[in-house]
Amino acid sequence: MSSKWTRRQFVKTTGTAAGALVLGGAFAEFLAACASSSPTTSGSGSLEIFSWWTAGGEADGLAEMFKIYQQKYPGVKIVNAAVAGGAGSNAKAVLATRMQGGKPPDSFQVHAGQELISTWVKADKMEPITSIWNSEGWDSVIPKDLKTIVSKGSDVWSVPVNVHRGNALWVNLAKAGSSITPGAGNNLDAFLSALGKAKSAGIQAPLALGSKGNWQVTMLLENNIVAVGGADFYRGLFNGKSSWTDNNVKSALTYIKSMLNYVNSDHTTIDWDQAAGRVQAGTSVGTIMGDWAKGYFTANNWKPDTDFTGIASPGTEKTYMIVCDTFGLPKGAPDRDNAINWIKVCGSEAGQAAFNPKKGSIPARTDVPASIFDSIAQKFIAEFKTDSLTPSIAHGSAAPEAFASGVNDEMGQFVQKKDVNASASNIAKLADQYLK
Repeated sequence: MSSKWTRRQFVKTTGTAAGALVLGGAFAEFLAACASSSPTTSGSGSLEIFSWWTAGGEADGLAEMFKIYQQKYPGVKIVNAAVAGGAGSNAKAVLATRMQGGKPPDSFQVHAGQELISTWVKADKMEPITSIWNSEGWDSVIPKDLKTIVSKGSDVWSVPVNVHRGNALWVNLAKAGSSITPGAGNNLDAFLSALGKAKSAGIQAPLALGSKGNWQVTMLLENNIVAVGGADFYRGLFNGKSSWTDNNVKSALTYIKSMLNYVNSDHTTIDWDQAAGRVQAGTSVGTIMGDWAKGYFTANNWKPDTDFTGIASPGTEKTYMIVCDTFGLPKGAPDRDNAINWIKVCGSEAGQAAFNPKKGSIPARTDVPASIFDSIAQKFIAEFKTDSLTPSIAHGSAAPEAFASGVNDEMGQFVQKKDVNASASNIAKLADQYLK
């Protein structure tokens, strides 16, 4: 019998973990009230922040947190060391070179879960932020389960700034018509049928895909495994209760193979944001992507539930694929005091209220008013509280980086060769190598 996985069960098993339009002037007033309680100090030196937030709403969200930091510490020069490439496909390689070479940034974006714990914490490259967490009183406003995600032993190692949903289908409502509709996301067969109708109606690539870096196809894989096998089966792949040789994995790959009949032919040369742009332009009807896509749409003046909508990706209703961004304190940070102050901004009410509506995510803090978020975000906030939680492979929560990287490479081969049996076999071998 299938059981719903609570937040507590989710983090215990995996060790890991939507908003955009501001509603009137209430948002600005809210931020002003938050900021007024914190005195401004000048500060000095610089603050280098490393991330991969360069597109649409994600860049806007980061800029909002920079504004708050600059107001509090006007004497500090902020260096935005962002490296383009969705999911950090390029940034992680650059960061690894710097960290291993003893030249860390002051703070860097890292996904909660194994991406943090099994790499930089394990390698003794991070300072714990337990004392910061305690002094800021975050236990009272950040759920214990999220704290667990970023903890190892008795220490906390980074602060969550948001919670993203990885399993989401975004639809251009003007182009949906009678083909792709929100209801078509309920199961994979109905979704494929809808794509077929859209293509017959003259839309050559109804499903927009940007697979540069391959992680976007890994997202399709993880979502489809949930769709065909259920949340319990998917989670079991990481605790030994399910097998990677199960037919559910082949079935998930088969559905991706079918989806590829309806995507743009240049998908390997573009990233997720360009795919989202195809949806907004109307050359595609929808795209499957995390809720950072909503941040992209709203940054480009699209209105939620008017111009577009977002729902759980096909077959994954009642589940929530967790992606959580965090910031920590590297050992040897050049401007350590400035880095500590940055971490405080990331975990603050004002910081998360400014960042998440732009980014497209929901806040990690429980005291940020839902009223400042759009209708899709409010729906996602409610669903997060009740849905069964699943950890993302593509975004560092479910498994070590080496496994995720291997799966990404395999999915890059899959979109070219479309060999279900070969890819299923190769993924099972990666699981034997990295998950046991």
